[in-house]
Formats: sequence, structure tokens, C-alpha cells
Amino acid sequence: MARKYDESDAKIRPARSTRPRSKDRPSHENAIRGFVIQVDRGRTSCVTETGVLVSAMKARELGKNSVVVGDHVALVGDTSGSEGSLSRIVSVYERKNSLTRTVDDAGALERMIVSNVDQMIIVIAAANPEPRSGLVDRCLVVAFDQGIEPIILITKSDLADASDFLKPYINLGVQTLQRKRGDDLAPIKELLRDKTSVLIGHSGVGKSTLVNALLDTDARAVGDVNDVTGRGRHTSSSAVALKLPNLDNQT
Repeated sequence: MARKYDESDAKIRPARSTRPRSKDRPSHENAIRGFVIQVDRGRTSCVTETGVLVSAMKARELGKNSVVVGDHVALVGDTSGSEGSLSRIVSVYERKNSLTRTVDDAGALERMIVSNVDQMIIVIAAANPEPRSGLVDRCLVVAFDQGIEPIILITKSDLADASDFLKPYINLGVQTLQRKRGDDLAPIKELLRDKTSVLIGHSGVGKSTLVNALLDTDARAVGDVNDVTGRGRHTSSSAVALKLPNLDNQT
């Protein structure tokens, strides 16, 4: 015979604790300062003020606030830099400027990619691919808006004369520099000394080749220009901060 149930069979859930949730955040007084050099799938590589390379992840308390290359951050946890160690980024110091890029075709959504930039090196090839003023114009608008010093660097100047292309920008007072294959790197190194610089340019203009020459390594992949389209292949689409050898305080 089936049992009949009544109110006495109902289970009463225990009342939740009435203890108020604290809104106080830890002070992190022992946090150390780090400089973000790379962000990859939630893991962030930082260099501390003592030169230790630390792997870190963003603390939950930062919420949706982004951490990008160039940020100065506060680190807690295991900051030894030993294999398998992991620290937490608990705050991001105030940025003096930032650069963003669109993440959709409509251009409605932008994502920050780098911050705290001193100068913007706009890399343009004199030929192969042909120089395009549109990119330079957009970069100059952003640089002036963010208080970043723009510098136009012409590569492959042995293939064509870029003087006419540069004339309008020289008239604006923008610093320019032309370089051909095999040229001494000393003038470029001097431009970069004691500055945090960002290199921007179309594919195939020689950004990765230039970085490899400055680092004296093959740290960045390089690609050829397509003979049909006259455009290069993307080989360096991510942001990463690199320290140049034999130059102090230089990224």
C-alpha cells in the first residue's frame, strides 16, 4: 500500500549563515613590482625589478580588467622564477598611454594590446611591398593622441627612393630614418636607447628581420613577399617585449 506524505516529510534547508561577507581586500603590502613582457592564453610573463622572469596569472579580484604587454603590475605569491612557480597579478599600476586594435570587421570592438609606450616606430618598406600612406596617417593620429613620439623607419631603401613619400611627414616635423640591407644598426640602436618602443607596420616590410638583427638572433620568424599580391605574410602578429643586448633599460 502506497504511503501518504504530509508536511512532516518536508525537509527544511538549514538557514544560511548571517555572517556578513567582508568587502575588505588584502593590502598586498609585500607585493613586488613586475613588467609584463608577454601574455599568452591567460599566463603572463613578467620581469621583476631584480631581473627575475616570473610566470603569473591574473588574480580574481582584477575582474575583467585586462593585463597587457608593457603594464607595470604588483605580484604576490611565488615570485622566485623557478620552474613550475606561479605568482598572481593583484593590481595594475596606472598606465600613461595604451594602444588598441580592432577585433572585428566592423571595428566596433577594440582590444588593448600594449601600454606605457615612449615611441612608435612605423616601419614602411620603400618597395616590395609598396609604401602606403594610410597606415602611417592612422599611426600618427594615435601617436599624437596618446603622447607617443612617432618615428618613420624606411626599410629596403636600396630598392627605391622614398624621399617623395616621406616629404609630407618631414614637413610635419616627424623624425624619419632610411635603412638598406647591410647598413650599420648603430643609428637605430641609439634611437631605441632608454626607451620603450613599439614597432608597427604591414606584413613584409621587414619588422621581424630588423628585430632579429638588433637581437643578433632568429627570435622572430620571417616571411617572403607574395609575388602576385605584393604583400607579405603575417609572421609576428602578437605583442612581446624584447630587451635589446648591450643597451641599458631598453625594450
